Amino acid sequence: MKAYQLNAPGDISQLQIINIAKPIPTANEVLIKVKAISINPVDVKVRIGKAIYEKLKEDRPIILGWDVSGIIEAIGNKVSEFKVGDEVFGMINFPGHGKAYAEYVTAPHDHLAIKPSNISYEETAATSLAALTAFQVLRNYVKENDTILIQAGAGGVGHFAVQIGKILGAKVIATTSTRNIDFVRSLGADEVIDYTQTAFEDVLSDLDFVLNALNEDVLQRSILTVKKGGTIITLPSGGNSEATFNLAKEHNVTVLHQQVKSNGADMRQLAEWLSSGKLKATVSKVLSFDELPQTHTIIETGRTRGKIVVTLSGL
Repeated sequence: MKAYQLNAPGDISQLQIINIAKPIPTANEVLIKVKAISINPVDVKVRIGKAIYEKLKEDRPIILGWDVSGIIEAIGNKVSEFKVGDEVFGMINFPGHGKAYAEYVTAPHDHLAIKPSNISYEETAATSLAALTAFQVLRNYVKENDTILIQAGAGGVGHFAVQIGKILGAKVIATTSTRNIDFVRSLGADEVIDYTQTAFEDVLSDLDFVLNALNEDVLQRSILTVKKGGTIITLPSGGNSEATFNLAKEHNVTVLHQQVKSNGADMRQLAEWLSSGKLKATVSKVLSFDELPQTHTIIETGRTRGKIVVTLSGL
């Protein structure tokens, strides 16, 4: 089978197509013929040697990627809830070695959900790491009638967080650029702030919760908008400085990091929301498997709306 190997940390030229044996599922795994792969910012970070690269580097070949949607081709002898031919999707082995940049991938059965029949492979692949991140964070920290702020509401995690915040009954405010205002409103945001025109900290206060997927400057400014006793979850992208710690302490705001983890039960909840139309994945660009390295270049612009997906449907 074809797969992309990461030869060494560096630019996209380090992603090389190789031919390797099709993996064999263990007793608790299934083998998936991949139809679509979703690409995330963490893929880029690992490619350049950051994030969990150190964890993966001894397990060669390093094959990036965690989000897949496809068809089960074989099952381990302890797997009972899936059968050959089932269409499934999920985030595989995160944080660990997902090996999703490939035509076939093995996955623990409890990391997957059945793909809704009314949702495409591309959309379900997109509704994995980013959607799971938003769901696992908001479920733990947001309750009905809370007023919450989603930074970068048009992004991969952000566009799911806006929708899931509304599903959970919160009042959702989101920041975005001018070109994405209407898009973020269409997701259900109660208020949208154009960060190119308005400093959000000048117009917001007494928030219950903020989800920050941006840099430490935005994190520090977010602290100023949260009520005493409120919470900010900042995704693993900085925010550990003494200045941030002191500012949060001064304002009696809790700032925490949370890393997403593979979870089949959570994937099933996302599948239910997808099927019913409560949740929708926005796939802004679909590229072929041969074009996969280009997805990293697109993500590195930091201006992606929704998700970038690679399709293997023609292979």
